[in-house]
Parts: sequence; structure tokens; C-alpha cells
Amino acid sequence: MAVDWHGFNYLLSLSGFIVGMLVGFTGVGGGSLMTPLLVLFFGFPPSVAVGTDLLYASVTKAGGTLVHCCNGSVDWRLVGRLATGSLPATLLSLSTLDYLGLRSHGTASLITTLLGVALILTAGSLLFRRYLQARLARTGEGLSDKSVGWITVALGAVLGFLVSISSVGAGAIGATVLILLYPKMPMARIVGSDIAHAVPLTLIAGLGHWFLGSIDWTLLFSLLLGSLPGIAIGSQLAAYVPERVLRTILASTLAVVGLRLAI
Repeated sequence: MAVDWHGFNYLLSLSGFIVGMLVGFTGVGGGSLMTPLLVLFFGFPPSVAVGTDLLYASVTKAGGTLVHCCNGSVDWRLVGRLATGSLPATLLSLSTLDYLGLRSHGTASLITTLLGVALILTAGSLLFRRYLQARLARTGEGLSDKSVGWITVALGAVLGFLVSISSVGAGAIGATVLILLYPKMPMARIVGSDIAHAVPLTLIAGLGHWFLGSIDWTLLFSLLLGSLPGIAIGSQLAAYVPERVLRTILASTLAVVGLRLAI
């Protein structure tokens, strides 16, 4: 592990701080904002952006999980259900990337396209969350606990695939489906559980990318200098800051960036 501090860029730390605050506020914004920022604004290769962002997210969200634990807003049973599906899917996805060759042009195109699609899905889940809740609320209430458990495991598997390849999806997409499956659970508890589940998911995926050679350590530490205080502040303020305007701006940004990457 070599860290070249001569390559340190304070703009990366500032980006980490802003994105960390957004993750603390809403549970969304880690890979959804950081990965496209690294690719489009800072010019990093897609594989390096995804791999480094995964390890960045695991450390950042570990800090957020600690705050949510202290606030009593993590449901560990829910976290276990998600991890049951996501961790095997992550290992399978990493094996597929290794087989395809992470540095190949085809793999880079796959990562970029999937990243764009995941961002568009994330934007849609943010914009239409209330509509989906209103239309599908009774569906979640009518399911047995066993059915909800299996659907949660399947959701974890989908998130494991998306996150391992694009680093996007664990926040908004996961939280939106969890709201429909657990309509009686407080929003803060869903966000806290979603962030807690993202820790082992992004850690394993990030370590897999390290094994594949797609981690930039200078970039990682630059991001963490800003993100750790950012997510701590955002997690503390999550219960007091109105989300509607923030979510709309975030969703619109993700939709534009997603279209730019997918097309």
C-alpha cells in the first residue's frame, strides 16, 4: 500500500466532506455522487473510481453506523437479512469482473453503463418515493414476515450486484424498497440500518477490487479526510433537517449524470 501525499488534492477532501454530509442526512449520495465525480470531474478511470469509492464508503459509513447505533436507529435483524443476499452476490460479481478482466475496454464500458443506469434508478427512487409508498403501502402490510424476509434477502442480492460493479445502489434504491417492505419502521431506523448494511457490503467489494488492483490509496485517504467529519455532522443533523428539497436537488443531479454516463 503506497500513499503519495504529493498527489494530495484538497478538492477531493472537500468533495468527501460534502458527500459525507449527504450520506449522513439521507443515507444516499456515497457512490451515487462520488463515483461520477471521480470519473467525470477528476478524470479517474471507472474501475479505479469504483474500487476506491467502495473502500471509502465502507470507512465513511462505519462512522455513520456508529452515530446511528448511539442514537438507537439500527435494526440488526434487517441488516442480517440484507447481508444474507448481498455478500454472496458481491463475491459472485467480483469473480465475474476478474474473469472479464478489470482493465479491458469492455469491462470499463460495462462499469460506465451500469453506473449510469444505477444513477437513473437511484434518481427515480428518490423522486417517486412518496408516490410508490402511497400506491404500494398496502402490499407491504399484507405480506407475512417470512415473505418480507425472503424479499429482503433478494433485495440484498440485487444491491450486492449493483454495488460491486458500479458502487451505486445501496442508498436510495435499497432505502426505497425497505420503506415499502417495512412501512411501520421509522425513517431514521431504515436509514441507519441501510447505512449499517452498506459497511460489510462495500468493505468486501472494496477488498475484492484491491485484489483486482483498482485502488488508488492517495485518492482514498484524501476523500476520507473530508468524509469522516462530514458524515458525523450529517448523521447528527439527520433528525432535524427537512429532506424534501435536498432529495429533489440530489435526484435531479443524479438523473442528469446518469444519462451522461449511460448514453
